[in-house]
Amino acid sequence: MAQGRSSGAIVTFGVLSIAVFAAAAWASHKAWLDLGDPSIITGCVLLVIMLSLGFFNVRKRMSMVPLGSARFWLAFHVAAGLLAIAMFWLHAGLVWPIGLYERVLTFLFYLVSITGLLGYGISRMLPRRLAQTEIEIIYERIPAEIAEIREKVEALVFECTEKTGSDTVAKHYIGTLNWFFSRPRFWVSHVVGGDAAGHWLRGPGVAARRYLNDPEVEYFDQVIELGELKCLIDRHYACQGLLKKWLLVHVPLSMAVIIMAVWHFILVNVYSL
Repeated sequence: MAQGRSSGAIVTFGVLSIAVFAAAAWASHKAWLDLGDPSIITGCVLLVIMLSLGFFNVRKRMSMVPLGSARFWLAFHVAAGLLAIAMFWLHAGLVWPIGLYERVLTFLFYLVSITGLLGYGISRMLPRRLAQTEIEIIYERIPAEIAEIREKVEALVFECTEKTGSDTVAKHYIGTLNWFFSRPRFWVSHVVGGDAAGHWLRGPGVAARRYLNDPEVEYFDQVIELGELKCLIDRHYACQGLLKKWLLVHVPLSMAVIIMAVWHFILVNVYSL
């Protein structure tokens, strides 16, 4: 139901964006026919859109103020972002401008657009991927959780060696499994939805199982079970980390573009007087 409302909001804002673009294009064409400067019209519209996009970050910081739902603002942000790209090309008239200042502004604008599109994509995919793990964990707690799992594994390995009198499990842990349990692994695979960690556990991770006796197998299976839990935690580490860190790129770039666009607007108006 909520997803349907979100899709409906995106469609509504999409239609409004098309209408705004069509109106701006018609007004700029009319200004050109009247021997005016159409870039003034498209530039003003583009600046207003960029400022409204920047307000999305302010809205997130004021979540306690009833200014509409997060889905509403996200739908607006997506539609306005696509409109900004179309308006930018209409305003510039070129994919890549000539002047140095304009090139820097264009480069930053493209970076913001790319990171925005990527961010929207991962914000749609990664939460679903995390829900499939069926566990919840706070991102800041992940290093402590991994350390706790590693301590449990090492305790099992030590107990196995002590009670069975064999160091086969211990040697395999030191030579192979220690690498896996020492820190989060298979970051790329977890982000793209692969199962490289699971394949590794079922392959090299359990290669020594055939050489174990029955008492050692019981301990070893517990170690692998903890490894499977760590796979799920590693997925949270990769996906939650990407969801948090892409904003550290997108938001500063957005602010830089807005500041440069405002300065560009001021310069154009000053020298046009």
